[in-house]
Amino acid sequence: MARVVVGLLAVLVVLITMLVAVRAGANTLVVIGLLAVLVLGVLLALVALVMGEVRKARRAGYASLSAYLAATPKTDAEKRAAADLALKGLVICLLGLLFPPLILVGLVPLYFGARKVIHVSMGLGLVDDIDLPGA
Repeated sequence: MARVVVGLLAVLVVLITMLVAVRAGANTLVVIGLLAVLVLGVLLALVALVMGEVRKARRAGYASLSAYLAATPKTDAEKRAAADLALKGLVICLLGLLFPPLILVGLVPLYFGARKVIHVSMGLGLVDDIDLPGA
């Protein structure tokens, strides 16, 4: 999580530097290059986030990432991971205030993480959805 936050903060610094450069009259080609680096950094941070979640799903014994995201957390480690996922989504959404497409990307981990945390707080982890006849 710390690497993702540091990476996103670095992207924020690059964005601010780019805006200052445009205001100071920098070459537009340089600004476009910096923007490309910014977009690439965001994409790499998102790939790192997804790959980390895939590793967590495999370590927890789930067949796929979608099965992991749909399951209610059972252990304390899974509960912490769910809260961590919700906070990562929230951070990405807040960074989306600076770069609007990130709001849409941040909604996915925010939804699944918050959903898992709410299920645990309501005690819904006691019954699996698969065992219910009408589910």
